[in-house]
Amino acid sequence: MATHLIVDGYNVIGHDGGLRGDLRARRDQLLQRLIVYQRRSGHRLTVVFDGWRSGWPAEHAEWTGGVRVIYSREGEQADEVIARLAREEGAAVVAVSSDRAVQAAVRAGGGVALSCGEFERKLTESARFDPGTLPDKDGEDERDAGAPPGKKGNPYRRSKADRRKAVKLRKL
Repeated sequence: MATHLIVDGYNVIGHDGGLRGDLRARRDQLLQRLIVYQRRSGHRLTVVFDGWRSGWPAEHAEWTGGVRVIYSREGEQADEVIARLAREEGAAVVAVSSDRAVQAAVRAGGGVALSCGEFERKLTESARFDPGTLPDKDGEDERDAGAPPGKKGNPYRRSKADRRKAVKLRKL
């Protein structure tokens, strides 16, 4: 099953310094970074921007450098579009948003939700990636610092949701 990465555009931009200044330039800068990431990873990538205050009467989609860009229609927020796409595609979706409601909707559909900070680290790693130094998957430490007291089971084993998220993160 191919991974479909869905990014809440203004949420990522806002995470990186707020929604002030020249938003068009910051949006273009994010798109350029996503285009580079998409070419390196090969994943389907969709970025969704809010158009609910001054957008088109209908949802508008376009392709830029292999990345699908969706602007929500006037009166509709990007969160609603992301939740709809996550429901349609299910477990194939990895959504990037720090909005808890979006993350819950993605998880309810079987997908994985990443915060903007987690995705920003992935973008930075991807930009610095040297093909000669691949990470050793067998040497990865899967343990947590420990389980909360009073719980049974292996205190070093992550929850099922965290393990699924870790698998998706490795594939990004």
